[in-house]
Amino acid sequence: MNAPSDHLVKEVSVGSSRRRFLKRTGAATAASLAFPAIAAPRSPGDTVRLALIGCGGRGNMLAASFAERDDVQITHLCDLLDSRLEGSARAIARHQHGKVPKKLKRVEELLEARDLDAVIVATPDHWHSPLSIMACQAGKDVYVEKPHSHNMFEGRMLLKAAHKHKRIVQVGTQNRSAPYNLAALEYIRSGKLGDIHLAKIYNLKAGGPYRLGNSQPQPEGFDWARWLGPAPERPYHSGIFHAGWHKFWDFSGGDLADDGVHQIDLACLLLGDPGMPLSVAATGGRLHFKGDDAEVPDTQVIQFEFPGMVVTVEQTNYPAYMKKIVNRNADVFPHWPHCATRIELYGSKEQMMIGRHGGGWQAFTAGGKVSAEMHGRHPDPLHQKNFIESIKSREAPNSDVEILHASTALVHLGNIATRVDHAKLAFDDKTEQFTGEGSGPANKLLKRQNKNQYSVSPNV
Repeated sequence: MNAPSDHLVKEVSVGSSRRRFLKRTGAATAASLAFPAIAAPRSPGDTVRLALIGCGGRGNMLAASFAERDDVQITHLCDLLDSRLEGSARAIARHQHGKVPKKLKRVEELLEARDLDAVIVATPDHWHSPLSIMACQAGKDVYVEKPHSHNMFEGRMLLKAAHKHKRIVQVGTQNRSAPYNLAALEYIRSGKLGDIHLAKIYNLKAGGPYRLGNSQPQPEGFDWARWLGPAPERPYHSGIFHAGWHKFWDFSGGDLADDGVHQIDLACLLLGDPGMPLSVAATGGRLHFKGDDAEVPDTQVIQFEFPGMVVTVEQTNYPAYMKKIVNRNADVFPHWPHCATRIELYGSKEQMMIGRHGGGWQAFTAGGKVSAEMHGRHPDPLHQKNFIESIKSREAPNSDVEILHASTALVHLGNIATRVDHAKLAFDDKTEQFTGEGSGPANKLLKRQNKNQYSVSPNV
């Protein structure tokens, strides 16, 4: 990873790869040490052939960005809608000298392609793990959008598939590829913050009520049953198909999974990737937009207990005065009190404020005096670069699925604790099951209770 040119003020420098950085700071994780030996490395100049599965907004952005690289070609597209396939093919061709990707509607046919190295999975969340597992089984590497799993069981099975089939699986949590975040981790490891016993994660965003309304007709030739995939059967509704799926548990973990996972994963990185919590407690629900059609909470407060440390998450979907960190090319810090997507670390010596997606960080002593700081930029290009380099080197990527299974677990466990009526749930990281009082209803939410032809099997 290249060092930033001039964005560092005081104290810290970044100029090493992630692997050298981890070795130098003693922060190497079990995941990075235990990544299985896989196929022989490829030449750095080789062209990587990618397919996009899911030609929506985020998928098209990713594919276009990858296609801008000289060592990448988008060779295939897969989507259930003909109109999306046609539009994506035209757009991506403009980024790769007019080369038009092949257009397919069935992922099984796509994964049989021999002229394909890896896939981008950018479908709705409920298909992330099943498609990624299928790709691993077909011998393809995977870049999967966050969250990589709809539930704990599917996340564990994807990790199992990646190991079994010796595949690179990079999750789209870009913050692990940002130099300023690695510099923050180095600052923490140096001891300047002191002992950290409290971390606060925020995802306090604006939003509005959600109404399904009347459904528009189902598009001609559209396979609704396949779109539902592993989710329970229900009638077609255009409101669910067109982004409304974010609001329903069958397809999503709500905004905690859709957006809050970025801050949660970054906090895990900064805290040394502490793994699974000892317990979780939560409260919340649909408190502000009462009576609308959404199932997922608009308000959540979650508390995780780790050895010697408490981590809290606060999430809302209504305060318009809170602002996300936007992608910008400037050295400017957010106004921290109104930053919707910040993390606060409370050390015994100093406090740190850090923002995702290029927000930068500042460390404070008494009286609000800044002791160290670093600006940042959105790390999307670096994260994509890391994935391509990992395909060629066969080294674990920055957001390897093993690390992300643990951090994404906080999303799943936090949502479960919000949904069940119990004050505190103990969790066993070895069995990945809740234990003790209240565990029965909670354990039922660790995996889907319905089964169909698209369900994830333990035999991956």
